[in-house]
Amino acid sequence: MTASWEQSHDIVLGVDPVRDWHLATAWAADEAHRRRLPLRLVLAVPAEHDTRRVDGTPQESAQRRSGADRLDQAAAWVGERHPEVTVHTDLLGGVPAHVLVAQARHARLLVLGSRHLGRAAEFLSAGSTVIPVTAQAACPVAVVGDAEHVTQQPAYLVVGIDGSAATTDALAFAFDEADRRGAALRVVCVWQPPLFLLNDEEVALKAQRFLLSEATAGLADKYPDVHVTHEVLTGHPVEELARVAEHALALVVGRRGRGGYTGMRLGSVTHGLLHRAHCPVLTVPTG
Repeated sequence: MTASWEQSHDIVLGVDPVRDWHLATAWAADEAHRRRLPLRLVLAVPAEHDTRRVDGTPQESAQRRSGADRLDQAAAWVGERHPEVTVHTDLLGGVPAHVLVAQARHARLLVLGSRHLGRAAEFLSAGSTVIPVTAQAACPVAVVGDAEHVTQQPAYLVVGIDGSAATTDALAFAFDEADRRGAALRVVCVWQPPLFLLNDEEVALKAQRFLLSEATAGLADKYPDVHVTHEVLTGHPVEELARVAEHALALVVGRRGRGGYTGMRLGSVTHGLLHRAHCPVLTVPTG
């Protein structure tokens, strides 16, 4: 079954109205170029709560002018980087997180920049977007807090799987990304030993290796040019996946499933990786 976002026709970039936008913009422009899709730059201006002013407060008007200038700058910059990419700009009113979640309903991919804030700072900071948008977006979300490690040869992506429906969709997305980039794919399963291990550890690890082989079998046939490696690691998923992806082009994980790499709760592995991984993190919703 094809997910609704796979039928969408553009990539959306959430442009930060204050902080540097170049890193996330470059990543989004490159992805639009690879996929031959239009790129839509969206900047949201929160409305001032003053119903007596039809045209908004002076502060809101100034924010809109500044936002429009920022969008024009970003669009011109994308045009210089990839002249063949069609660029649209949208200056919208509303809370940024709400606006971007709404835009994600009609996007192939949503791209955000990240400041690598701690959990408390992320939720308490004004205009916080990364965590709520990543948790609620209907399409895949790329959070770009660090650059791709393009100097690593051979270039590779990492995808974390745990057998849930969410990570199954993430695996398919990762194969497609690796194929588009001509990169290798490291498929990683992280096993956390339980407090009381009922079976032999080697039996448990063998079961994880079988999971990897079963999960990738059909996709390896579909993408014969992608060099795939299977890795079963022991430890905490956040620490191990962040370590393996330290020199990766990107790290792909699933979300909104019942597995250990998904969920909308604080403390989830996905949430932890958004703060810990030193490469772009792509989260993929279930179909």
